[in-house]
Amino acid sequence: MVSDRIHHRPMTPGDGFFADIVGGADPAQVREAGDLAATVLVRGARESDDPTLAERVVHLAETEGLETLAEVWSGAPADTLAGSLWRLFLLRSWVHADPERVAAEYDAGQRRVDVARVVAGVADPPGPDELRSMVDDVLRGIARGDFAVTLFRAAAFARIVAAGRASLDASHDEISRMLALSEQLEAAGHGEIADTLA
Repeated sequence: MVSDRIHHRPMTPGDGFFADIVGGADPAQVREAGDLAATVLVRGARESDDPTLAERVVHLAETEGLETLAEVWSGAPADTLAGSLWRLFLLRSWVHADPERVAAEYDAGQRRVDVARVVAGVADPPGPDELRSMVDDVLRGIARGDFAVTLFRAAAFARIVAAGRASLDASHDEISRMLALSEQLEAAGHGEIADTLA
């Protein structure tokens, strides 16, 4: 049976329709805010004479929450200050959350990547406490040291863990993620952001 109803083309909403929709933040504004927050954090920490500021930077993910940092920095490209900070805090959070596993992977990888072991600067033998101490010391470099060195130490650490995962027959994805993190941190250490903060 054929209907006598006349079919109309659907109406398309005008520009005013979209302007009235309340949605998430503009990604460009979020990125700009993240970049600004990263710059203020690093420059402010470096210019301060407050000796406790480096410790507050190290514990930022704990005090503000990793989710808050993720919201601001996780979408930033790896070669930006915000993207580098995100990766550093993510690495620290992972080490503190599972230090025994990290110690086993690091121990398995350190003999396979000798140069990276020296750059990472982990005490020998690399137990859970030593790795937590090392990753905290790396983050202190955000406030006190050469930012490129901070990135290179973190990159070397991640490379050793990737090698350890490979020798422990971890999944390809686990190895690849850690290797990618290492490469991103190292590239950032060679990039413009490290030069501007040196």
